[in-house]
Amino acid sequence: MAFTSAHSLILILSAASMLTVSMANRGWSYGFNNTYYWPWGPNNGSPGSNNTNDDDDGPSKIVVGGPDNWHFGFNYSVWAFQNAPFYVNDVLVFKYDPPNDTVFPHSVYQLPNLWSYLRCDLSRAKMIANTTAGGRDGFEFVLKRWQPYYFACGERGGFHCREGRMKFMVLPLLRRWHY
Repeated sequence: MAFTSAHSLILILSAASMLTVSMANRGWSYGFNNTYYWPWGPNNGSPGSNNTNDDDDGPSKIVVGGPDNWHFGFNYSVWAFQNAPFYVNDVLVFKYDPPNDTVFPHSVYQLPNLWSYLRCDLSRAKMIANTTAGGRDGFEFVLKRWQPYYFACGERGGFHCREGRMKFMVLPLLRRWHY
């Protein structure tokens, strides 16, 4: 199936809608955030926010899921929303236990597009971390470009993605220019 202009339009509208909703719901009643020029971010008072981005300091390392790490049953879409914004060249760190008798295996796949993300369709996804890569210090993924990134756990044929909510998307922003 070819990527059409309709797909592009839907992708752009989805990203714009997410940005609009996040701006509408993130601290506008308390005034404008003059520190970051955005109404969300690391100093927005969100509980559990572990994003230490400061657009003056360069790339940050962000542990996916914060202290909860990468596991079944955690809503990573909400986590990504609460820890926005992410910036180009930030590093996402996926930490998870290697499989054993008491721990189910996890992996990390990068999905190719919004449709695959919404359906948890792993048929064209690229495995970026296998079941053992998240141990110890975790697996690091650099957000190299300004584009949407879609991540999911690929274990159990997509069951962890669909039923365990082990999926999220980010659209890293460009850092502001310094005058």
